[in-house]
Amino acid sequence: MIRTDQLRKFFDMGRGRQLHAVDGVTLTIEANEILGLVGESGSGKSTFGKTLIGLHERTSGDAFLGEARLPAKFSASDHLRFSKSMQMIFQDPYASLNPRMTVLDIVGEGLSIRGERASSVRDRVADWLERVGLNADHMSRYPHEFSGGQRQHIGIARAMIIEPQFVVCDEPISALDVSVQAQVINLLDDLKKSMGLTLLFIAHDLSMVRYVSDRMAVMYMGVIVESGPSDEVFFNPLHPYTQFLIEANPEPDPASERAKPFSRLTGEISSPVDVKPGCRFADRCPKASSVCREETPVLRLIDATRSIACHHA
Repeated sequence: MIRTDQLRKFFDMGRGRQLHAVDGVTLTIEANEILGLVGESGSGKSTFGKTLIGLHERTSGDAFLGEARLPAKFSASDHLRFSKSMQMIFQDPYASLNPRMTVLDIVGEGLSIRGERASSVRDRVADWLERVGLNADHMSRYPHEFSGGQRQHIGIARAMIIEPQFVVCDEPISALDVSVQAQVINLLDDLKKSMGLTLLFIAHDLSMVRYVSDRMAVMYMGVIVESGPSDEVFFNPLHPYTQFLIEANPEPDPASERAKPFSRLTGEISSPVDVKPGCRFADRCPKASSVCREETPVLRLIDATRSIACHHA
């Protein structure tokens, strides 16, 4: 369904400097699959998702939706063409909804742009509000009249009403309470099964990503350092960064949390501006050697399902 080949997104910092937000990401997402993308804040996860669907102009590399090559810079006609197949659920349920628009206008905007009759738009918006757990009479209300969880359900309805094939879920639960997180996750799972969706699920919570996704990819400073089936990556991490990331994942049982070993990361995070050769994790990695600081590791297959970018794996 989705394929990227050395996708890059650099931001110009002035004076000839560039910030390497996404730096050569190659991955595939199969049809009806959920790929979980995890990593620290600032690792480039959201930038990758936005670049993939055309909200950011691609610096270099290729991206494909099925057999169709996605343009590096989307025009208005490109957005109209590909938005039927690709949509995005945004992280912030407060900032992603226009406060001046009613729920009817927000959810039905995509249909209206495509020229559907007002009566048809109204009927479909009412149907989708019911499907995501809201009421049809919410159509006349404005975003400020809803809770954060309800706003996220409105965002989901806005993305799904177009009936896309592929959806980028950009940390859709990070701003929500735990009980509401479970509702959103179960809703996405139901919609995936009923609509045959393919999802890129971006999140910080590794336990949630393991629960939701079929495969997991770990991102660090703009590059994929490890990928594979979710359970294998979670329970048998191979890259040192993945090991630290999972070790930092809190246990729900306080006694277990206090008893588990904890290794503190040392060293400085490398600058993402004008990145030098070598492993980006080398300055924080306890296994780093001279080759790690001189040669950039390439993401390589180590068995039929696992990939890793590490000289010592």
